[in-house]
Amino acid sequence: MNPWQPRLSYIAWRSRFFCTEQQREARQKLSPSSYILFQRAPANKLQTNLRRCTVLKDLVALTKPRIIRLNAIAAFGGYWVASKWNIDGWTFLWMLLGSALTMASACVFNNFLDRDFDKKMARTRDRALPQGRMQPQSVLIYAIILGIAGLAVLFGLVNALTGWLGLLGIFVYVVIYTMWLKRNSTWSTSVGGISGAMPPVIGYCAVTGEIDAGAWILFALLFLWQPAHFWSLAIRRVEEYRAAGFPLLPVVKGILRTKKQMLPYILLLLPASVLMYTYGYVGIYFLILSLALALIWLVHTLLGFRTKDDDRWAKVNFIISINYLMIVFVVMILDTTHI
Repeated sequence: MNPWQPRLSYIAWRSRFFCTEQQREARQKLSPSSYILFQRAPANKLQTNLRRCTVLKDLVALTKPRIIRLNAIAAFGGYWVASKWNIDGWTFLWMLLGSALTMASACVFNNFLDRDFDKKMARTRDRALPQGRMQPQSVLIYAIILGIAGLAVLFGLVNALTGWLGLLGIFVYVVIYTMWLKRNSTWSTSVGGISGAMPPVIGYCAVTGEIDAGAWILFALLFLWQPAHFWSLAIRRVEEYRAAGFPLLPVVKGILRTKKQMLPYILLLLPASVLMYTYGYVGIYFLILSLALALIWLVHTLLGFRTKDDDRWAKVNFIISINYLMIVFVVMILDTTHI
């Protein structure tokens, strides 16, 4: 095939700006006469652009951006509550960057360590490592670089306490959760929640420099939210987790037991919200809305004991949990009490 064919020229030109669209159009049959106005480029340039787009996409996916986005909102909320609207812009930005990098590092380590298990699950088998698009050694180095960068930002540009909290989050998620409990115990989700609860505490301590009642309440909100959230996903994917060999609660104890165990975590979100208000961190709007959302989540969880379609119920419960977290922390930010 002629390497100067116009259809390749067009795709290569588009790839400079729109990687995703370029990849889609590369699979289509394009009429050479349709794109003669574009600069011509050799076929090997197209292949290079395709590889670059794939690598960049995989590097981002390894950090689990959805998890980072949710936790960044929580870190934002923790900072705002502690600052009471008296914002130090640079400290705030460094805190967000440092916490995001440490979270990304933990997620990349998780991908590296779970690569053989991920091959056995439909939800994860298309990731970069199971598919062989990236080498394990490269991913390990990537995780280390992200972790060092994140901790350097927190220790050097925020304060030492946030750095130690970031290091604790990485250690719990990578060593305690991924390497140990996830492979051996039904307690993995609950104990792993310690690392997931770090972001709002990091945000809070970026302002206060100490762990006080506010930090513990924020920790409780995230810690209590996580098990019911994750178990909703685990119920939907229970057979995949079983095939992969992960002894999660719905795999070992069954779906009914898992639903029962969700209840105390969701119930305890109610007093946690009340404490945020009684300690004077937030106003009445936060209290009303957070209690209402927790009750909605609780009622839907209770309806799960009567459902005949666990998959559909778990999907809705999972969506409710995500919306709960996002709305609660956005309202927390907006309704933080002023100095």
